Amino acid sequence: MGSTIAIVNQKGGVGKTTTAINLGTALAESGKMVLLVDTDPQVNATSGVGVDIEKIENSLYDLYTREKDILDVLYPTSIENLHLLPGSSDLSGIEVELLGEEGREARLKNMLAAVRDAYDFILIDCPPSLGLLTVNALVAAQRVIVPVQCEYYALEGLSRLMKTLEIVKQEINPELDVEGILLTMYDVRTKLSGEVARETRKFFGAKVYNTLIARDVRISEAPSYGQPISVYASRSRGAAAYNKLAKELIANVSK
Repeated sequence: MGSTIAIVNQKGGVGKTTTAINLGTALAESGKMVLLVDTDPQVNATSGVGVDIEKIENSLYDLYTREKDILDVLYPTSIENLHLLPGSSDLSGIEVELLGEEGREARLKNMLAAVRDAYDFILIDCPPSLGLLTVNALVAAQRVIVPVQCEYYALEGLSRLMKTLEIVKQEINPELDVEGILLTMYDVRTKLSGEVARETRKFFGAKVYNTLIARDVRISEAPSYGQPISVYASRSRGAAAYNKLAKELIANVSK
């Protein structure tokens, strides 16, 4: 059985989708079988791996509404060993559609159960909120990666997220644990980035990855071409950083 990991932070713009795409690709390129699950109604993880949103016939939405089987919704990508469970803008209304339904928080976990053994890693890209889609991801996951932007107010809301994770762990998913906190958008030229990194390590210690994701214009450009950073700019520092993160994650999981 592989590891199911939710990439989550209720703040937007911290690098969740970028991490889901590029970490997933780095793991796949290392020989691991990876499933990327796009639970964000913005569907950026879907387009970010080169899948044409307009040509998708079935999506995660169809699984939530029980109209399709998961095997009908899995898509290959241009990256060997990397498969996609695509998102849909229709997911924005799923909380209302499932209102009052019993077991709605475990819907994603039940979907993934049929394919969990086929993958070494299942990475779930979460929307920037703590609503039903994110709760489903936390119930389905064994581990959580929290990207934290190295900017002012970066730690704001992190304590709230940790409380939410603890509630889910105690009430619904006792398996859930924080795999790691990932420092993103690190700028060596600014004092602020260093201060945020130090404060994060001070409070969370060994839970903070050694790998830092530095600011890199190539990382920002890659999604507009529908490519992970390792494809768009294989020799960039961004590609090197996500390769390093993949190795760190594999080592942690193997312990």
